[in-house]
Amino acid sequence: MVCEFIMTRCALRIVLALVTLLIIVFSVWSVLALWFQAPWGMLGRYGLVALWLAWTLLVFWLLWSGSGWLGIAGYALAFAGLLGWWGTLTPSHERQWADDLAHITTGEVHGNLVTLHNVRNFTWYGEQDYTAAWETREYDLTQLESVDMVTSYWGMPAIAHVLVSFGFTDGKFVTFTVEVRREVAEEFSEVGGFFKQFELAIIASDERDVVHVRTNIRGEDAYLYRVGLSKTAMRSLLLAYVKEANNLASNPRFYQTVTANCTTLVFTMMRSIVDGLPLDYRLLLSGYLPSYVQKMGGLEPGYPLQELREAGRITQRAQQAGRNDDFSMVIRQGVPGWR
Repeated sequence: MVCEFIMTRCALRIVLALVTLLIIVFSVWSVLALWFQAPWGMLGRYGLVALWLAWTLLVFWLLWSGSGWLGIAGYALAFAGLLGWWGTLTPSHERQWADDLAHITTGEVHGNLVTLHNVRNFTWYGEQDYTAAWETREYDLTQLESVDMVTSYWGMPAIAHVLVSFGFTDGKFVTFTVEVRREVAEEFSEVGGFFKQFELAIIASDERDVVHVRTNIRGEDAYLYRVGLSKTAMRSLLLAYVKEANNLASNPRFYQTVTANCTTLVFTMMRSIVDGLPLDYRLLLSGYLPSYVQKMGGLEPGYPLQELREAGRITQRAQQAGRNDDFSMVIRQGVPGWR
């Protein structure tokens, strides 16, 4: 009898420990959700987080004082209410956006002619010093001749922002970037990206804007790689960007650090064009994306990746080119696949 009693108590304690651990996990998510999305400003943020922590401690006391089912039921009810509130948070285009994210590019396709509205072409003098310009531009698909991938690093080698640039035989280039759509005075947060803090934006831009601002203004380190695609695949990818941008302009969507970012959206579009593209950790660790693209046969053949990386480092060339009209060709000097 004594042994059975001891075993029962041990089993009960194990169950209580597991329930406690589960509640801790749920509470970490709950606290972060409230921290990033609580209403009523800083007062609401601190107040609701403190209230949730106090309630969690009360539940722990109930669990370990012999009222376990009461504690579990109470916590489950509160968590269900939190999830109900979480489900009411929906993305919106009606916010006070930062100037460089004020618009989402949209496009029209008539035969071989693509007309893009809200192509960004800012002149940047500093992070908060610029001349804003949003333009309508036309591109002839029969003149589409190249696709380049640009990876831009600002800290860790595993993380980079990915841009895709399309070149035309008439000398035009247009670069698409999937952006975290920040509000005025809002700072980017990787953790906030898990908790509905930001919306998504797809923006087509002049390279003298979107590349220049990263290398010359923000001090990022950028690399350009020529991507080997057939004419048909190039066309399909460009049209996929237009379609995705139009859809995003009509149906706002939250940015998500893992599942909806600058890499995963491009991968989804490419997967609809190129059959059999596998999932890979480098789709999350976007700084290593060039090695994935090379493995899939997408980079200039005959070169080791390190050589492509060294020749494709455009940071210094971009800094020297400034806003010159030949910016796009200057940054491509010496890049394998470009003559």
